[in-house]
Amino acid sequence: MEQQGNAVTGKVLRLEEGVIPQIDTRCDYAVVAITKHGVELARRLQEAFCGTADVYYMSKFAKGDEEARGIRLFEGSVRLGFPAWFPLYKGIICIISLGAVVRMIAPLLADKKTDPGIVVIDDKGEYVISVLSGHLGGANELTREVAAMLGATPVITTASDVQKTIAVDLFGRRFGWVWESADKLTPVSASVVNEERVAVVQESGETGWWPYESPLPPNIRVYGTTREALAEEPQAALVVTHRLLSPEEERILENGVLYRPKVIVLGIGCNRGTSAEEIEAVIRDTLAELHYSIRSVKAVCTIDLKKDEAGLLEVCGRYGWPLVCYTPQELNEMPIVDPSETVFKFTGAYGVSEPAVRRFTGAAELALIKKKSGNVTISVGLMNG
Repeated sequence: MEQQGNAVTGKVLRLEEGVIPQIDTRCDYAVVAITKHGVELARRLQEAFCGTADVYYMSKFAKGDEEARGIRLFEGSVRLGFPAWFPLYKGIICIISLGAVVRMIAPLLADKKTDPGIVVIDDKGEYVISVLSGHLGGANELTREVAAMLGATPVITTASDVQKTIAVDLFGRRFGWVWESADKLTPVSASVVNEERVAVVQESGETGWWPYESPLPPNIRVYGTTREALAEEPQAALVVTHRLLSPEEERILENGVLYRPKVIVLGIGCNRGTSAEEIEAVIRDTLAELHYSIRSVKAVCTIDLKKDEAGLLEVCGRYGWPLVCYTPQELNEMPIVDPSETVFKFTGAYGVSEPAVRRFTGAAELALIKKKSGNVTISVGLMNG
């Protein structure tokens, strides 16, 4: 049965010139094979991925169990499948010659921040090669995983991986750190792998970012503040802080990347029906007063009576912040500087914003104990590394 516009006939995906097939999937990865031996490897990988990878191979190699196993057969040139697969999957594992894969994906390349990871396996399954988007696209990690599945040799050529040094574009990614700008990623990466003097300035965020058992390379030195690092005149810098840098401190970013760790926790109390615009304005103004970056906000905390507060939910949705709600009993277990009988009368808790932040962070000291602005009360705390 043909589905108009998606080039699918029966259970075989027909790849045709000028038609991009529409494909439904919930998987992050695709495995593509075009040879007899490649099909055997693809079937092995399907089992190893435990349902998290779609497998595609040519219909002429069908074994009869493809429908039961959820394997996708195709007819036509494999080249015509890549325009559909490229935006659909986080990683594409190709059991195809390296040169052929390079030619097929070349017209589709856009940006290393958006291109999927591309991995190539030779027809005997002896080598697994990271080809594209090794860091941001996850191809290097995927290469290691696939090689382990097949008992093959991983081939990774990224300089930071080979030299066991900092991968600037992945620095702190597993903790949720985000960079302020990608402009200096390439020159700072060059400084790292070329063994120039590199400063890592860490004022906040998780400290366990070094992934190797060996010590840091001698060209990389860690500092507690930007001023300490500037005094040593490094040739490049990786700066990890929730603070807004002063004009003097920003000199370190001439060849530096600024990372925002998720360490700021906001406690919010508000009157019923407070608009998202008012809540957001209070948050922005408060963080500006503290010289904190809004990109370092980790979570918003409040009382469970506010779990359906429309304005609060809208603001959290805009920024992708989780809204963490506590019961009055949980809030009353926390120390409060200025407990309120009025708040207790209406909520059953002696405070909302302050104890909510204390509960989430476990911090004895807060950056801002409590500030009331219009219909909003806000408290601010920091997570310890």
